[in-house]
Amino acid sequence: MSASRTDGSAPNTPNPSSSKNAMPPGMVMGPDGKPCKICTAFRHWKPGAAAEGHDRSRSHGGHTSTSAMMAALASGTAGTTTMARPDEPPPNCPPDVEQLGRATWTFLHTTAAYYPERPTPTQRANMLSLIRALPLLYPCSHCADDLGEDMAAHPPDVSGRVGLSRWLCERHNVVNQKLGKEEFNCAKTDERWKDGPSDGSCD
Repeated sequence: MSASRTDGSAPNTPNPSSSKNAMPPGMVMGPDGKPCKICTAFRHWKPGAAAEGHDRSRSHGGHTSTSAMMAALASGTAGTTTMARPDEPPPNCPPDVEQLGRATWTFLHTTAAYYPERPTPTQRANMLSLIRALPLLYPCSHCADDLGEDMAAHPPDVSGRVGLSRWLCERHNVVNQKLGKEEFNCAKTDERWKDGPSDGSCD
């Protein structure tokens, strides 16, 4: 869900020369004027403890490599207490902005994949309420504001499963563009979030 707030160029990061206790590059200030932990990637929150992960992520445009993540998952080392990734919070710690964003997108895309083809008026109203609540309740205030602005320009499509899935995919791709990430093919939302690939590799 996070937008261009985790790339080391957060607009609310103080100039190092203007503060005796300057924050590290990439740290994001919250609306209360204090460092915002849920708005900041872990590698920026504790750069000294994640130097290796910071260097690796910088080589991928400042963001976690998807291939590295998949390799860690495949090897069974992701999220373990013995081999936790240096650019993510340790297990049993609160999520950082990137973990929260991935979890939120996973929930939204999967919910859309199982949304009815012909929802009832009540189902449409409930889905609209869920989506409209995000800019108001999402913990990362910068991400929430960014989504709210995008939703104002592109109102949610809750007419049915296909329309909602495409709308969410397009909103996600807007964030991907801002982060310099590859866009997802919105024709493959069912394959990714509901049915799995035709080769049966997820069965």
